[in-house]
Amino acid sequence: MISFSKLADELKLIDNSVASGKLMDNSTTPSQLQPSGLEVDKDDGKISFSKLADELKLMDDYVAPFQLQPSSLEVEQEDGKVSQQKKRRASTMSVATGVMSTLSGKLTTSISDEYNERKEVRKQASFLQKELSAINATLELPELMNELAPGAKNWRDDLREISYDMENCIDDFNRQFGGEDVEVGFFWEDVELHKRLCELHQISNQMEELRTLAVQSNARCESYKIDNCKASYGFVAVDPRLPAIYQEAISLVGIDGPMEVVSNWLMDTQEKLKVVSIVGFGGLGKTTLAKQVYDKIRQNFDCVAFISISLRPDMRVLLNRLKLKFGIYESSNDHGFDDIIEELRKYLANKRYLIVVDDLWDQSAWNTISCAFPDNGNGSRVLVTTRVEDVASVACRCDRECIYTMKPLNEENSRMLFSNRVFGAEVVCPPYLKDVTAEILKKCGGLPLAIITIASLLATQVRSMKHWENIRKSLRVQSAPNPSLKDIQNILNLSYTHLPLHLRACFLYLGMYAEDHIIRRDQLVKQWIAEGFVSSLHGPDLEDVGRNYFNELVNRSMIQPCKTSYGEVLSCTVHDMMLDLILCKCVEDNFISLAYNSEDIARLLHRCKNKVRRLSLSSMAVGGATYDTAIAARLSQVRSLLFNKPILPLLWFKYLRVLIIYNRWGMIDLTAVSQLFQLRCLMVSSDGKIKLPTKLGELVHLETLDIETCRLMESIPSDIVNLPHLSYLLLPPGTKLPEGIGNMKLLRTLRGLDMEKSSLECFMGLSELTNLKELCMSVGSLEMLMGLTKVDALACSIGKLCNLESLFISGIHVEREDSQQLGSLSNPFRHIEHLELSFWRLWRVPKWLCGLHCLRNLKLYVEETSTQDVHLLGELPSLVRLEFRACEIPGQRAMLGTGLFPVLEFLNLWSRKDTTAYLGFEAGAMPSLQTLWFSASNWGGTVPVGMEHLLHLQQIQVHAVCISKDSVDRLKEAEDAFKEALLMHPNHPSVIRTS
Repeated sequence: MISFSKLADELKLIDNSVASGKLMDNSTTPSQLQPSGLEVDKDDGKISFSKLADELKLMDDYVAPFQLQPSSLEVEQEDGKVSQQKKRRASTMSVATGVMSTLSGKLTTSISDEYNERKEVRKQASFLQKELSAINATLELPELMNELAPGAKNWRDDLREISYDMENCIDDFNRQFGGEDVEVGFFWEDVELHKRLCELHQISNQMEELRTLAVQSNARCESYKIDNCKASYGFVAVDPRLPAIYQEAISLVGIDGPMEVVSNWLMDTQEKLKVVSIVGFGGLGKTTLAKQVYDKIRQNFDCVAFISISLRPDMRVLLNRLKLKFGIYESSNDHGFDDIIEELRKYLANKRYLIVVDDLWDQSAWNTISCAFPDNGNGSRVLVTTRVEDVASVACRCDRECIYTMKPLNEENSRMLFSNRVFGAEVVCPPYLKDVTAEILKKCGGLPLAIITIASLLATQVRSMKHWENIRKSLRVQSAPNPSLKDIQNILNLSYTHLPLHLRACFLYLGMYAEDHIIRRDQLVKQWIAEGFVSSLHGPDLEDVGRNYFNELVNRSMIQPCKTSYGEVLSCTVHDMMLDLILCKCVEDNFISLAYNSEDIARLLHRCKNKVRRLSLSSMAVGGATYDTAIAARLSQVRSLLFNKPILPLLWFKYLRVLIIYNRWGMIDLTAVSQLFQLRCLMVSSDGKIKLPTKLGELVHLETLDIETCRLMESIPSDIVNLPHLSYLLLPPGTKLPEGIGNMKLLRTLRGLDMEKSSLECFMGLSELTNLKELCMSVGSLEMLMGLTKVDALACSIGKLCNLESLFISGIHVEREDSQQLGSLSNPFRHIEHLELSFWRLWRVPKWLCGLHCLRNLKLYVEETSTQDVHLLGELPSLVRLEFRACEIPGQRAMLGTGLFPVLEFLNLWSRKDTTAYLGFEAGAMPSLQTLWFSASNWGGTVPVGMEHLLHLQQIQVHAVCISKDSVDRLKEAEDAFKEALLMHPNHPSVIRTS
């Protein structure tokens, strides 16, 4: 806003400066100082600012009677009266809307025009915001209907596109004209004002057009009869039965016999390279069978690898992935096929190897990858799975005796798989549901994928006869022993149509990823949040809500669990047939667009009637194609973008909210991201270096920055500590944060911080991050390089992070008995679940550990321990995994009995001495223990007493910390002692020796 009195005071100062010669020098002319609309004094060629100031003082008095108050200004009430400050603002604005002064007619007119225009556009933006909410609610109605008339479908599609454009238009206005008042400087040029008015007018026209379209759309809606349905929501945890089905598929889907057959083929005495193929159509369980065989026989080979092939594989990337599986890192991705193949052949030349090539689609891919498999006469094996019989035959060199053809499950196995998923292994199907169950299973045709999918749908619904009958009738599948691909898609589509509305966009978003990609849960949830798919109506913590969404998709078998930990599914994959369904829906709804090459991009943009909203180039080979500005305009509306490598200019994507880059090698230049104003989530995964912009301050909406697996070319931008919404910061290990870490109040996750490189202020600033839930940091050698002052500051700060759920500290520090930092904390970490202090050696087990009732994973290193310390750890009620290192252990044996370690599944004990002589187990001890590792420098060849009481024990591993001939001999004695002691154990646990 304009304050003429304030300008007058400034003009007086300017006039004094000019008179004293402080403002103008010999190179300054009157024309350079002449504002638009001001005339130079004709007598001496100078501007009389003081004279203008006096006129401005008179103007403030002149405009006082005009009390026009703008709608955007709020009236402050003081004892029922309008404040004098607001009166002055109102008077000033009345001038801006009507009274022109001799100061600058053009200037004031332009400001007035912008203010009025902005006020009108703000009203339109408010209307669009309300209309956008109404549209989103309206769009839920047709989504609940299985089928729409063509007219209704077109109306829905048009309305969806309008909502996207509305949101972008509102974002444009907020970015450029988001302030409440017009604030100008005295020397504004007419050109700048004219430019702003043109931009404002353009946005105004766009809003008016969208408003008209919305009104017309509402009118069209009245001609369609759409009933509203309400979905109910609640807290969702992973169904514990489902991961068991995937993990124990061998015994649940009837592949015991097939696994035995294929294993025997691979483990015969033939010394020549042998290739065995598993063939069958999608959903039969080829990959499950191959994985079970692989796990069963892998220990008989020198090196092993399991690698999946996509429908359109990038063979260079594929071969490099195979190199990584074998641990070959020395060469770059720039080598040609011949060089990569030669590296693989050289590595495998003298080894007996086992390689599984999963989901092979065509002969050309096999012809390329098989060149890397030398026939070295060492009895090496390759196992191929494919849907195509010709490909299976070519891979096996036309040896039909090496081709195993998958068959559907028989009736008994189908019923068992279905029943275990719906009711659990210990519960039988109720009699009133047996007939309808038989009909449903008949329509699934013995396909494990179809059975698990439909069973998962029924497991999440009420068990009523009427509901199950409705599901059966929805399966429009002919009774046939081998359903066609179309029939299977119908079963999968039924599961999609029964998804609650809040899960559909989340499910379709999985189409951003390539086939067989392992998708990390936490990354996916952050992308959903950035896109606005996660609703605060389902809970205040969006990350927790997003994880519930993920768990529900797991429970419904829409995604398959991959990595699990402590009952949580941490990553998933999407079955290729489910991915086909996703991509089909994405085309129908213009949700995600895919491109595999530059021709696909051009074809996509020319054929698609709607704008591209999300673009995945995840399977696109890197090429040197060029793109014109017309393509850039069509891509400007993209909200989520996934690259294998940035091959398109990032500045094209004006409205980008999510940017995901997967690039194995090479430098990635991210300097342009600073101009992506709407960016909320940036994730880069690369073994190469990345270059960030020097400033990130423009990214006011950024919530997630995940570059953990990359190498920074330079330090992190200094203004990152000022980003107002940054909640998840995952940096490369060893990163130094700039000063001001205490400003990052909203941080929930901080990884990669290197405290050895940081200042004392950074240590102290950590205490301000009270919202932190996860902290992962390295400290180097604190005592030697940094001094105890910083150690004390770090311990003090960590002790104040009361909301921590995960704390990981790597580095070397030994606490002394008279100076314990972390060991002497007072009641910290009440909510912590994961605590890993790998090389921060505490003096003793800290007493505050006994209050950590949520702790599930503990990695602890102490100087001394005692039986009481072990009992303290054993009383932790939620502890599932424990890695405990003690430099010195007491002489007396620690006997563990009923009540200690009630849910512990994994125990790793390390000490210089032989820890096997230190532990003993009474009846009822460690009732859930499955894996027990012993690591020692000196083995005595003894075995803990009471091993027979560990009823669920499956594996024991003995490990020598120091390698010498004597230690290896003693380790072999320890292995033999364990094997002898466990001969009568009911589980017959395996014993593994490592050194």
